[in-house]
Amino acid sequence: MNVVATLACRVQSKRLYAKPLQFIDIEKEITILEYLVQFLKTCKAIDRIILAISEGVENKPFEALAGKMGVPFIIGPEQDVQQRLIMAAEHVRGDIIYRVTTECPFIYMDTFEQILDKHLRNRAALTVIEGLPEGAYYEIINLKDLKRAHDEGEERHRSELCTLYMCENPDRFFLQRLAVDQPALRRPDIRVTVDYPEDLIVVRELYRALKQPDRYITIEEIIDYLDKHPRLKEVNGWIDAGKGRIWD
Repeated sequence: MNVVATLACRVQSKRLYAKPLQFIDIEKEITILEYLVQFLKTCKAIDRIILAISEGVENKPFEALAGKMGVPFIIGPEQDVQQRLIMAAEHVRGDIIYRVTTECPFIYMDTFEQILDKHLRNRAALTVIEGLPEGAYYEIINLKDLKRAHDEGEERHRSELCTLYMCENPDRFFLQRLAVDQPALRRPDIRVTVDYPEDLIVVRELYRALKQPDRYITIEEIIDYLDKHPRLKEVNGWIDAGKGRIWD
């Protein structure tokens, strides 16, 4: 099985323009997307990483960034995110899609190989971990099941809520919901996604405070830091997760 991280990219957003291209490190001009991709490159269970870039001249910076990072990319329809992910996975001959949204720099990957093994052994269509901080989670999706969802679903299912059809039809797809195994990580009250300007403030401060040479920031470190600095947590603590976690 070929596991492919398909990263959907576009600049358009109602709340914060070009979220993946925002700098997490202003001094060194490291974008959120760059930090995420370099982190995913350290995961041996992910075979390929590819950018699924939206059509439109405004999204050209993602093509340049793909070249800089040494990862392939495809260009696909802006609104049909499902189709973009499918195109990306097929381009690099993937079987299993690893999906995170590209405005999330800090992902909990400590148990990924075990979760992937459960996904394959149990023949799940979609596997998710519940209870983590907002933005720290990922989805594991079978390509064949995503293609089926695309064929059977409606236009609303093909948006950024690309697994919504599966979640609405559990009788047709086996959905595997796994609780995070460490109680200390069950912190859905914490946000490490970047959807609003306030989120960007928090993420940049976490990066500034916790970055170390040759090591990526862990979710445990983030939780500990925010618990010790409640005023920083309050900066984006008022934001409702909304539709971000469509499997809830």
